[in-house]
Parts: sequence; C-alpha cells; structure tokens
Amino acid sequence: MKPYYLRDVHTIAVPTFVNRSLVPRVEVLVTDTVIKQLQQDGTFQIASGDKADATLKGEVFRISRLPARSVRGNVLATTEFNLALSVKYSLTGRDGKPLAQSAAIGTTSFFVSSDVTTDERQALPLATEDLATRLVSQLSEGW
Repeated sequence: MKPYYLRDVHTIAVPTFVNRSLVPRVEVLVTDTVIKQLQQDGTFQIASGDKADATLKGEVFRISRLPARSVRGNVLATTEFNLALSVKYSLTGRDGKPLAQSAAIGTTSFFVSSDVTTDERQALPLATEDLATRLVSQLSEGW
C-alpha cells in the first residue's frame, strides 16, 4: 500500500541518475535496476517525463569498498571486501513540488581473486540490486 502523501502518484518518470562517484557509467546500471525494481514492485508504473505524475531523480554519490576479512597470519592482505553503493534521490510532482527526498544504500560482499578491480566490477550489480530494492520499498511503503 502506498504512503498517503503519494496517493495521487500512479506513474513515475526515471531519468538517468547523476554520477558523482569515480566509477564510470555506474549511473546507467543504477537507473536501469531501479526501473526494473519499480516494474517488479508494481506500485507505480513507469512513464515518460511529460506523462508521469512524478519524476524520480537520483545521484550516485559514493561507492566504498571496505575490507571485511583478512588473510590469516597477514592482516594487511584482504580476502573479502564489503561494497556499499550510496544514492541520494528525490521524487518531484508534476507541478515541481517535492514529494519525497531521502537516501538509499545497497551493500554486498565479494571475495578477492587476483584482480580486485574486476571482482569489484562484478559485485557492483549485486549492490545495485540491493540498493534498488531498498529505494523502491522506501517509495512504495513510505519507510
């Protein structure tokens, strides 16, 4: 059930998010995943900007990788990392009035092989899915 303040919103436009992180082209991945999650949730329908009741704008502002587990006997070598993807978003009505504004974080963990950058790039879609699930549930459930 939708929150009361979004009772008149049935369709949402989702333009490509803004990327303020250092990871190239991650904004397209995040935007596509959020759209797919909105479609899967079913509370709101996706529409183009001129036909939508509201517009969801987002900004990827941080992607952090923190060590979670180190090699036994060598605390400087890491075997597992936690990856966190942070997004600020705002939902604006057709009249330009802000309806909702918040942030969402998606997390995952990954093990390290020989190339940490490749491993992180492969873990990014999992963090993005977690982020999209949290963001859409914040919109559709109000918390």
